[in-house]
Amino acid sequence: MARIAGVNIPENKHLEIALTHIFGIGRVTAQKICTELKLDYTKKVSEISEDDLENIRTAVGKYTVEGDLRREISTNIKRLMDLGAFRGIRHRRKLPVRGQNTKNNARTRKGPKKPMRA
Repeated sequence: MARIAGVNIPENKHLEIALTHIFGIGRVTAQKICTELKLDYTKKVSEISEDDLENIRTAVGKYTVEGDLRREISTNIKRLMDLGAFRGIRHRRKLPVRGQNTKNNARTRKGPKKPMRA
């Protein structure tokens, strides 16, 4: 298995899909990396040489990925919560953040139904 940015990338998948296993890299970013390095992103990871893998590692290093990105996201959420911003309050109460209705839906965010207390 090829290892890029601390993630084992599956060798039996196309390069474009395999790069999306790295947190912070989607399909478009994976395609950009491949076109920048003049690689065919429909090739399997197992067909790529070790030099190309090293070039991919340096290209991925330019992006904020994995642990750094997770840490940045969590600090942004904590900052909103500390400020007392509306979005921070919604995060604190574990409610939908982006203006969704909570009367009928939002079960994913709110959790299972709780019985009515009389």
